[in-house]
Amino acid sequence: MKILQIDHLGIAVNTLEEGKKFWGDVMGLKLEGTETVQEQKVTTAFFPVGESEVELLVSTEPDGPIAKFIERNGGKGGFQHVAFRVENIEEALAELKEKGVKLIDETPRIGAAGCKIAFLHPKATGGVLVEISERP
Repeated sequence: MKILQIDHLGIAVNTLEEGKKFWGDVMGLKLEGTETVQEQKVTTAFFPVGESEVELLVSTEPDGPIAKFIERNGGKGGFQHVAFRVENIEEALAELKEKGVKLIDETPRIGAAGCKIAFLHPKATGGVLVEISERP
């Protein structure tokens, strides 16, 4: 598996406005754009930082994974996942399976910006939700 870079850090927020106040106004990052991914029940907002990004995540449904994360976190947002950009996601998943890594996604799905993505189970990563991503 060839990891190219940290693609983004996923930060769960209750509202995009709340997230923009800190990441945009306080940290001075420029909002690149937002996108809703219906299949994942999430709206994303991207703030580039060099070749990586901060990705804000807000749930579009009360039963979405981000809403559940915030609920487990006492109603507060916070760091939700780290994403690594890989050269070939199918090869990366095959290698991870071969190494016995527990996966949430056995095959890639389509995420924001048309990226192929897959998540590794936190039980296999020391408690950190890890995403691998291949850009189109």
